[in-house]
Amino acid sequence: MDNIIDCKGLKCPQPVINTKKYFNDITEGTATVIVDNDVANSNISKFAQSNGFTVSSELIDGLYHIKITKSPCACNPMSFKQNNLVIIVSNDKMGIGNDELGATLMKSYLYALAESDTLPTDLIFINGGVKLTVEGSDSLINIKTLQEKGVNILSCGACLDFYSLKEKLAVGEITNMYTIVEKMNSSSNTIKL
Repeated sequence: MDNIIDCKGLKCPQPVINTKKYFNDITEGTATVIVDNDVANSNISKFAQSNGFTVSSELIDGLYHIKITKSPCACNPMSFKQNNLVIIVSNDKMGIGNDELGATLMKSYLYALAESDTLPTDLIFINGGVKLTVEGSDSLINIKTLQEKGVNILSCGACLDFYSLKEKLAVGEITNMYTIVEKMNSSSNTIKL
């Protein structure tokens, strides 16, 4: 009998993260992930395929049953260590449109990043992004997890001053524009959110 990973009712990206954690802990084996929506079905199937796992999905009584098999020779083509990746977070919301949705997306992104195998070397918060690194931020736990995993967490000092938040910084270090420019210029890849 397969192991069951019950992800019914969980919001994105939790079903993928639960599946990833399970398969990270085994060298080979089969599990069936149960989800209640097409998006989770698609995301988990893509995750399994990108890791070289065998995957099949079946809709039974309104629930997706995703059977995943990891063989000992399965390799993850995405598991390479990124060289000197810098991520610039310029807002406390992700995307343009609804602010509530944007805040939810940013929190979800930082959670998924903290669970990722490929981590940036530096996560730099500028402008409104510094609001994520201070007391009361819903994303503090994920940013602290990234710091514990070795990611440098840097917040722009001028930005913290502008928003009167310097005394409330709860994770990482205060930096300046010169250091930010140096980090960006010396990175092999920079992503701006």
